[in-house]
Amino acid sequence: MAINIRGRHYLKLLDYTSEEIRYLLDLSAEFKRMKRNGVPHRYLEGKNIVLLFEKTSTRTRCSFEVAGMDLGMGVTYLDPGSSQMGKKESIADTARVLGRMYDGIEYRGFDQKLVETLAEYAGVPVWNGLTDQFHPTQMLADLLTIEEKFGRLKGLNFVFMGDARNNMGNSLMVACAKMGLNFTACAPKELFPDEELVAKARAIAEENECTVTLTEDVEAGTRNADVIYTDIWVSMGEPDEVWETRIKLLQKYQVNRQVMENAKKSAIFMHCLPSFHDTNTVIGRDIADKFGIDEMEVTDEVFESRQSVVFDEAENRMHTIKAVIYATLC
Repeated sequence: MAINIRGRHYLKLLDYTSEEIRYLLDLSAEFKRMKRNGVPHRYLEGKNIVLLFEKTSTRTRCSFEVAGMDLGMGVTYLDPGSSQMGKKESIADTARVLGRMYDGIEYRGFDQKLVETLAEYAGVPVWNGLTDQFHPTQMLADLLTIEEKFGRLKGLNFVFMGDARNNMGNSLMVACAKMGLNFTACAPKELFPDEELVAKARAIAEENECTVTLTEDVEAGTRNADVIYTDIWVSMGEPDEVWETRIKLLQKYQVNRQVMENAKKSAIFMHCLPSFHDTNTVIGRDIADKFGIDEMEVTDEVFESRQSVVFDEAENRMHTIKAVIYATLC
């Protein structure tokens, strides 16, 4: 049966079937082939999209802008200081105004309820570029990258290390369950995903003949892993005071040589970026000065190793976002 998601919102992977996700991955791979071969694909000329950013980003903004321009569209970027959304104008009113002017709206910000409200009132497709609860555009890039490296998704062992109740932990758990990967959250119990979401993911995983596991044991959790994935320990928008507590909780969950050696020899390392793998950033230097650690969620050795696919993953944000835009607007 042909897949048609024209006019749909893209807010979280829970809203999509495994077959629809497969369609988006295949479309992403085709757009990547066209981009690499210099084949024009300005299929959406005459359309316009707007990007609403309450949280800044390099990869998400650039991916949406380049994807939109490659498809022949006009792209408007609005940062927190360029819009009255939520200040002088309600989310619902903003959605109804922008929906009259644009063919699609991307939102990157805080509460999932905000992007859901935009979608309710906009009258055009709304795409979630990241909220505190979910990061669905990142998921397609991650799945595409894994499939490129292994030639398949189903049956692979995927391990997420760190704060497993953040948007990345939540989204990766659902993505793996949807596409048949065995998901393990390796984290302290205080940072396990929400129980209700775990139950949903396990029900989906059972349908797709895979598993969802939560463990505090690093050695057991990473044994025979095909993919080791981590994220920064403190998310954007969390207060600076969180760093000390989070570092104490998560230091043993750092991705280092021992972790990678415990995984399969063919294992890859993934990270959604940015990463604190050295002190070549303002925050990295500040953390090193305050807490005496030069590397946080991943060592520089692993980040720069042959097993690291983080920049392939970053590039794939563009191809997969292009697929989402095209599939929902064409």
